[in-house]
Amino acid sequence: MSAIILSNRLSLDSVAAIALKAAARFWFVVTVIGQFVFAFAVASFYGLTALRGDYHGWGKFITHGHVVGDTAGNFAVAMHIASAVVVLFAGALQLIPQVRARFPVFHRWNGRIYMLAAVALSVAGLYMTWIRGSIGDLSQNLGSTFGAVVIWLCAGMALRYAIARDFRTHRRWALRLFLVASAAYFYRLVFFLTMMVFKGPVGFDPVTFTGPFPTIMAFAQFLVPLAILEVYLRAQDSGNAIKRIATACLLFMLALAMAAGIFAVTMAVWVPDVKAGFDTRTSLAETLSTTIATRSIEQAAEQYRHLKVVEATTYNFDEGDLNNLGYQLIRRKKFKEAIRIMQLNVDAYPRSSTPTTDSAKPTRTPAITRRPSSTTGKPCS
Repeated sequence: MSAIILSNRLSLDSVAAIALKAAARFWFVVTVIGQFVFAFAVASFYGLTALRGDYHGWGKFITHGHVVGDTAGNFAVAMHIASAVVVLFAGALQLIPQVRARFPVFHRWNGRIYMLAAVALSVAGLYMTWIRGSIGDLSQNLGSTFGAVVIWLCAGMALRYAIARDFRTHRRWALRLFLVASAAYFYRLVFFLTMMVFKGPVGFDPVTFTGPFPTIMAFAQFLVPLAILEVYLRAQDSGNAIKRIATACLLFMLALAMAAGIFAVTMAVWVPDVKAGFDTRTSLAETLSTTIATRSIEQAAEQYRHLKVVEATTYNFDEGDLNNLGYQLIRRKKFKEAIRIMQLNVDAYPRSSTPTTDSAKPTRTPAITRRPSSTTGKPCS
């Protein structure tokens, strides 16, 4: 009898260990795929638009994306974007066991670059949040700041234990750093999955981006993943088969939810971002913005009608380009000009769900022109 009980116990322990390992791998694969897609979208949109000199498009996703004459602010934005791409690519590579085992020198240098990029990302984000200004309220800014501090803590501890050659503890802090530095990625998955499920904004004002949802997510975007990691680590260390199986089920369900979120944000944002990056048409928003600043809104409207007739293939007349200009004008408190621009869009796309212009502020936004905040700031894509 005791032999049968022991055999069953060993069998259950074996199944629990295999299940936990498989669930962790599944979660990791889903995460890496999503991060590579996110990084490619960011690099495509910002890199290609920068090469063309079309910095006006940066304001589509970043508050005060590119401001003429603001050298320090523009440098902070560029550093934030570049660091985000490095964090997404290098972070995923850093955690692949085969890379760590076969290319230890690359793993060490990639880790140093990754930690430096994560710190640069957070510092630039803090500048964008507190110096340049961003959408959202004080609670969201405090959440971003707290996230930056946690990034510094995790990076410092990971480096400390790597120098001490305590690699087991180092890897745990490296995992924590990976999750905190990836907070903006997790935010997007939750945000667009929620949008897809509820078919629109829930728990926040889509124009000001304030409300309970973004406030909670400002902290939850890194605290929840850290909590789940601790559950996983404790289950991994535990000899309790039931805990391991329960944790495996949790990770498996989270991976499935993340896959759905990746699909939602890819279709809503990342695919259009890549297309926009490769779109070589001249930005209509930038052209009209210059006319508004130097002449008047009515002359800009006349210019819009003229260009649509004589140079329809040269300029980007897509709905999103003009919609983006309208929201930028709103943030600059130029409500009269914003209403006029929105009216042009309504006339051009009468069947669209884009916001109407019967007030100084648009009523709703179809897929959110502003993007959720990053770990430290209001960033890209």
